[in-house]
Amino acid sequence: MHTGDKAFQCEICDKWFSRQENLKIHLRIHTGEKPFKCDICYALFSQSGNLKRHMMIHTGEKPFKCDICDERFSDSGNLKRHMRMHTGEKPFKCDICDERFSDSGSLKRHMRMHTGEKPLKCDLCDERFSESGTLKTHIRIHTGEKPFECEVCDVKFTDSSTLKKHSRIHTGEKPFKCEVCDKRFTRNDSLNIHTRIHNGEQPYKCEVCDKMFSQSGSLKSHIRIHIGE
Repeated sequence: MHTGDKAFQCEICDKWFSRQENLKIHLRIHTGEKPFKCDICYALFSQSGNLKRHMMIHTGEKPFKCDICDERFSDSGNLKRHMRMHTGEKPFKCDICDERFSDSGSLKRHMRMHTGEKPLKCDLCDERFSESGTLKTHIRIHTGEKPFECEVCDVKFTDSSTLKKHSRIHTGEKPFKCEVCDKRFTRNDSLNIHTRIHNGEQPYKCEVCDKMFSQSGSLKSHIRIHIGE
C-alpha cells in the first residue's frame, strides 16, 4: 500500500492490483459472479460492502448525517452528492455546451439532449424518452392516472408541473414578465405569444391567402372567412 507496488494482474483486462483479494473482487466484473445475496428481497451483489449498504434500505438505517441541514443518508456517496446542494459545487461539465452538474447522473441525462438518445420506450405505444420521469408521466396517458390534485377545486393532473401552472389561477401568481412593457403572465407560453406584439413575429400562415398571424386562434378565426362558417 505504501510502496504502490501492484503485483497481481487481471488476465482479462491487464489491470493491476496491490492485493490478491482486490483482484478476486475485480474478476467478478468479468465473470458476473454475485456471491452476496440479500435475504429479504434476494438481490445479488458482487461485494459484501454493496450488500451491507443495500441492507440499510430494509433496516432504514442512515448513519451519515449532513452537518448543515441534519438530513441523513444510508451511504457516504449520497451524503457527498447532497453536500453539493449546500456548497454549489458542480464538478461534472458538459463538453459540448459547458453546462455544469453536481452529479454524474444529471450530466448523463443532459447529454441525451445533444445526442438525441432516447433509451426508454413506452411498452404501450412505442414512443421513446430520454428520462425515466418523462416516461413515467407519459404512461399516465394510457392508465388515466392523475395523482396530482388541486387543493382548491379538486381538479386532478398527470404531473406536478401542470398542477403548478393550474394553481396560479387561484393564487393570481404571474411569474413571467414581459421585458418590453412589464406585463406579467401566469404561463411562459402566454408570455411568448404576447412577445410577438413587440417583435412582430407571425408564425401562423393562412394556406389560402398567405396572410400571417401571431396567434393560432387568430388564424383559426380568419379561416372561417374562406370556408363561410
